[in-house]
Amino acid sequence: MRGAVFFDCEFLCIEGSQRRFWCGGQDPDPVIAQIGAVKLGLAEDFPILETFARYVVPHERDGTVARLDPFFSQLTGIEERHLSQEGVDLAGALVALDQFSQGVQMWSWGKDELNMVAISCYVEGIAAPIPATRFDNAVKLLIAGGMPIEDLARTPSSRLAAYYGVAPEGLTEHDALSDALSLSLAVQHLLRAGALTAADFGV
Repeated sequence: MRGAVFFDCEFLCIEGSQRRFWCGGQDPDPVIAQIGAVKLGLAEDFPILETFARYVVPHERDGTVARLDPFFSQLTGIEERHLSQEGVDLAGALVALDQFSQGVQMWSWGKDELNMVAISCYVEGIAAPIPATRFDNAVKLLIAGGMPIEDLARTPSSRLAAYYGVAPEGLTEHDALSDALSLSLAVQHLLRAGALTAADFGV
């Protein structure tokens, strides 16, 4: 079945990092600590086909493992034990994401491939294993589906499913897989309602 992948990343921060655009003297580089992704079918009833989740061990520019700030752990639920027990290196996580996608287009709420993937690869000193042509901005889909621009500006990915009244119990804000699922369910709703079609995905 034809499909699309929706993904989300959680990346290092301390309190106030977003207001400072991660440019404060103590702000960490915004490198990835978690990736979540959902594969959505683009035919029949537009089912959720498969999910993907990885913890990623973040590194400083000198190669040492970055420490998690308590604010970040409280915000995301990601703790040192998750990374030490389940974390993989960035390159391995991205290769696994690429394999999960099976070559279909990958969409994020905004441009996670630039704001997180590219920065993380730069800090790690590795070439990005997935070309930029494989990514696109899911905001385009919601615009095509009729979501008002003013609502787009104030609705994060974690609240998209709730915006359309299709949020299941158990979604957790600032969890990469939950946020990717929220976006996927919103798009699924628009597909089922006929507000979007497979042609809007370029397939």
